[in-house]
Amino acid sequence: MDKFTTLTGIAAPMPLINIDTDMIIPKQFLKTIKRSGLGVNLFDEMRYDADGSEIPDFVLNKPQYRETEIIVAGDNFGCGSSREHAPWALKDFGIRAVISTSFADIFYNNCFKNGILPIVLPQEAVDALMADAEKGANARMTVDLEAQTVTSSDGDVFAFELDSFKKHCLLEGLDDIGQTMAKASSIDSYESKASVERPWV
Repeated sequence: MDKFTTLTGIAAPMPLINIDTDMIIPKQFLKTIKRSGLGVNLFDEMRYDADGSEIPDFVLNKPQYRETEIIVAGDNFGCGSSREHAPWALKDFGIRAVISTSFADIFYNNCFKNGILPIVLPQEAVDALMADAEKGANARMTVDLEAQTVTSSDGDVFAFELDSFKKHCLLEGLDDIGQTMAKASSIDSYESKASVERPWV
């Protein structure tokens, strides 16, 4: 998993509340167990017409937001079913951070396992960043994980809270497997000792 330290990028405004995981990646795309290739279908039913052509008014189809790396969203982002494909699709598209007033618990935790930083801020802060995102591609925000801040294109700084362990894992690029492999020497030592003490196992 890629490390997350500091991100400066285009932020897309998505003021809808209750953006659920089926909106993020519809159920017909859940057949794969690969983490790659889902970005093209991110927000599929909002991005494309029935014939597959792009819907021009959808934010990620607008020229100024095609390289979006940050989403500023309405309340309760990631609600609905617990599909891990939702953060996979976001990451494959290029989204590394999502800012909202709240997230569904399972989606929130899945983000950290896939290198995405979900940032919870008060409504007034989200409103200010939403307005900043609406300025388009020239309004680049900066997310500093170490400092736990989001800085708008105008230089306004908003601090966010984050669990220290989740922060550590993102900074070091550790998913669940990575956390286990970080203790590989201890595991090997235990297995060697166990094979001597209990050779019949």
